[in-house]
Parts: sequence; structure tokens; C-alpha cells
Amino acid sequence: MKTDRFQAFSDGIFAILITILVLEFHIPNYQPGHLLPAILAQWPLMLSYVFSYFYVGTLWLFHHDYFNMLQRIDRNLNMLQRIDRNLNMLNLLMLFSITLIDYPMSLVADALTTGNRQDMQTAFIVYDLVALFISATFYLMYAYLHHHQALKKPGISMAFYTAIKLDPVRSVTIYALAIIATFWSVWFGVILLASGIIFHFVAYLRMSHQLEQAKGGTQ
Repeated sequence: MKTDRFQAFSDGIFAILITILVLEFHIPNYQPGHLLPAILAQWPLMLSYVFSYFYVGTLWLFHHDYFNMLQRIDRNLNMLQRIDRNLNMLNLLMLFSITLIDYPMSLVADALTTGNRQDMQTAFIVYDLVALFISATFYLMYAYLHHHQALKKPGISMAFYTAIKLDPVRSVTIYALAIIATFWSVWFGVILLASGIIFHFVAYLRMSHQLEQAKGGTQ
């Protein structure tokens, strides 16, 4: 598969997922004259949607920028560089993990609406597990590209790949801690979950900055 098709397919999955997230919104049941309270009562859904949208958006930024560094032209053979089968399968696994986000988002919104502690605990743990799975698939992608130099675009230094390759491991650790913490304190677990997602965004900004610096390096 050519890199352009690889990116186009992945971008399409991200776009569909974001569309599915917003489809969770429905007009609430309300009595005439009481629309505003009914809308305000949907705050759990809005909160989980904003949270998940930010998460998916950050993952898309990571995917777009990182995999845009794949070679497009083999200068020696003067031909299009194609994605190999293993990388394509890893990408499908990663996209599968991301499409699961809609489910825990709905669980969290429903659990927050009822306010039941046990339900909130379960919902947030499911969200943590999905987030952990996503980070694990990103690590597999990073590790594969790290060991297959031919897929990398010339002009990007090895120092760049070395600096970011453990970011998915760090986020896996955060989500694992969030799962453990949630058994004792739901809200402490939520803080760790939020920290993991914020870490993704900070790591993306750092990666983007390092990429600009790495363009002047050598392989």
C-alpha cells in the first residue's frame, strides 16, 4: 500500500469516529418550559464527549505527524515507497483500539448521570483499559518503525526516534496506575486518567518541536 492511501484510510477512520462520538447527543425528554434544565442535566455526556474528542484529536495529530515521516520516494529506485504488510496490520490494530473509545465514553456519561459509585468505578476502569490498549498499539507501531530503517524518511535523525519511543510506555504506566487507583478512589483514578490524556497532548507538542530540530540531523 502506498503511504498516501495509508494516511487517507487512517484519516477516514478518525473522521468517522469523531462523527460517531457526536451522534451520542439526543434531544432530552422535557416538559414544555423546562428545556434548559433538561439540557443542563446532560452535562455528563458533554463532559465525556469533550474529554474523548480532545483525546481522539490528540491521537490523530500524533498519527498524522509521525507517520507522515514515512518515506514517499525511494531516491535510489525512483519509485513510490510502499507500506509493508506488517506495518499495515499494526495500523489496523491501532485504529481498532481507537474506535473502541465511543463505548467507554457512553459508559462514563451514563454512570455520571446515575451517580452510582460502583458504576462509575466500572465505567472509568473500562475507559482506562481502552486507553491503555491504545497506547500499547502505538508502542508496537513505534517499535516496528524503530527497527525498520528503510521505512523512515531521510533527513530525520535517530536521536528523534530515540527521544520519543518510550512515550507510549509512559502513558501505559499512567493508565495502569489509574486502574489501580480507581479501586480505592474513583476521583483519584479520574485525575490519573485525565493526566494520561494531557500527557499525550504535551508529548505531541514535544514531538512536534523535536521533529523540527531533527530535520537538520542525519540518520
